[in-house]
Amino acid sequence: MMWDSLLKLRALPDDFNLYCGHEYTASNVKFALTVDGDNPALQARAEEVTRLRAQNRATIPVQLGEEKKSNVFLRADDPAVAAALHMKGAAAADVFGELRERKNKS
Repeated sequence: MMWDSLLKLRALPDDFNLYCGHEYTASNVKFALTVDGDNPALQARAEEVTRLRAQNRATIPVQLGEEKKSNVFLRADDPAVAAALHMKGAAAADVFGELRERKNKS
């Protein structure tokens, strides 16, 4: 159900600004790097988040287009993400579930 909800969110235009209620970006980026550390968009986002938080600034809002490239949870249907989890060929919803489980344990 969560994956289906994220697909609806991901279908919005890239210039859509996302505002979330909590500052989870730093912890999500730290986790995402353990799964998708070779992703240049994620690496750039991690650097930006580190800089913003060091200045005590918010990391949100963020444009959805950037999240589509860097947010591992929005990329559960990317074969590279599935491969990183040793789930090659798995359904995107199952990959997403594994990501959530790993994040919950991190």
